[in-house]
Amino acid sequence: MTASSASSDLSGVSGLPGPPGPVAAADRATEQTDESGDSGLLAALLDGMDAALAAFAADGTVTHWNHEAERILGWTTAEAVGRTGLTGWAVRKEDADGIEAALAAAMRSPGRQVHEFALLTKDGRRVLLRTQSSAVRGPGGRVVGVYCAFSEVHTQLDLERSVALAEALFEDASWGVVLIDADLRPAVVNAHAGRILGVGRTALLGRPLGELLAQGVEELECALQHVLAEGAPPATAELWVTLRSEGAEFPRRCWRSGFVRLASPLAEEPVPLGVAWLFQDVTDTKRAEQESSLLRFRARQLHRAGRAAAECPDPAEAAAVHLDFALAGFADHGLVDLATTPLPAPYGAVAEDEAYDACDTGEGAAAAGGTGMPPGSAPGADAGHGTRHGRPRLVRTLASPAGAPGPAERLPATGIPVPYAPRHPVFQAYERRGSVRTGAGPASPEGWAAARHWPDGTVHGLCVALRSRGRTLGVATFLRTPARRPFDRADADYAEEVAARIAAALDLAGAAALGGASSAHCR
Repeated sequence: MTASSASSDLSGVSGLPGPPGPVAAADRATEQTDESGDSGLLAALLDGMDAALAAFAADGTVTHWNHEAERILGWTTAEAVGRTGLTGWAVRKEDADGIEAALAAAMRSPGRQVHEFALLTKDGRRVLLRTQSSAVRGPGGRVVGVYCAFSEVHTQLDLERSVALAEALFEDASWGVVLIDADLRPAVVNAHAGRILGVGRTALLGRPLGELLAQGVEELECALQHVLAEGAPPATAELWVTLRSEGAEFPRRCWRSGFVRLASPLAEEPVPLGVAWLFQDVTDTKRAEQESSLLRFRARQLHRAGRAAAECPDPAEAAAVHLDFALAGFADHGLVDLATTPLPAPYGAVAEDEAYDACDTGEGAAAAGGTGMPPGSAPGADAGHGTRHGRPRLVRTLASPAGAPGPAERLPATGIPVPYAPRHPVFQAYERRGSVRTGAGPASPEGWAAARHWPDGTVHGLCVALRSRGRTLGVATFLRTPARRPFDRADADYAEEVAARIAAALDLAGAAALGGASSAHCR
């Protein structure tokens, strides 16, 4: 109500005696022009307000009534201005005393007074309004009236809920909330988002998303651009990202994300202010789902492999079937090397390496064979001969095709061992009677696979000992190309299960071969 005070000041000045003659007439004309200009500015300001406003003189006469008040109550400015009080037309007689007392109290009190009034519309409806009243003071601080700004209660409640929701999202929400501006840079970040991203809330503001994420930034920016252009998607999206912060527990995180386009409520046309990005870290849940799905798939593969191997008349063919089923979704190449008896060391020579024996116990040897089994005639046939010094002679028996995909092939029984290096992972797995994982590392040096006599292009290896009836028959090797991740502990457990089935089939094949040779010798 500054304009009203200015108008009162001007009217008071115009009543004072002025200088005679043309100068006085000019001064009066200037004052009238200034007064009309102030009145027009005041009217424009009142009509442009988003809130309804009514002003009263000290005697209760309505002096101002803007367009928003007309919209809410239906009474036009011409119908409202000049009336004394609100009783009988905008207020019921039963409510008049309380409203008049509240306005009178606002004139006597400093600051603004907030009340809720029930007023009448022009068509007779009651509307509950929330009002803010304050005294209007003239020259010298004298109270000359009161103004009352009001809006419908439900509109005010909607505004208060929106403000409260925004404050809660940016303080106490269990979801990360980031407001992204039209330049795809964070403008506001809540506390939970700061914890997930691993940096302070203010440190994120104005920085490109590429400085926060090492991987997944392209997918996130594409989603934000889509929301700015087309609006919010109908469902949440799951984004896999990698943070640039060094202390991340897992290199990749899964964020379940929702997006909402923000537009200014004050603009005549919807102008996007940015995007509200709400996200939650669901990495643990997604990893558990993936592990559960992987376990179900591998269990089905083992079941199918067992059913298919049971139909093979040749146990060696059954071993190849187990290898084929194991490679599906697990590895790119598979190799099976069987151990034969090492060559005897020269007389008086000292062994260079640790002891490897293809047969670990005498009981297994007795169960395998009977008597008089010639050495080297079957896997693990050196049973009962004690510990032999020197590396085992590993002969390639099964191998998946190195080029186009296809079933594993049985290689001719040449008896020529594979020239593995002394500390090759297959020897380590053979010695440990378990599994050994290896990899080329991030650099992937040239010739890494060739130096280990593995197919070209492989960078991850998993060697598993073939154990059956207490003996180590050889080693199964599973290989992956760079398109797959390195082998982990769960992969090693699955490989050991497959290797046990392959070993049982090859052990049966060796026993069958020995039995056939013994029968032919008897005939």
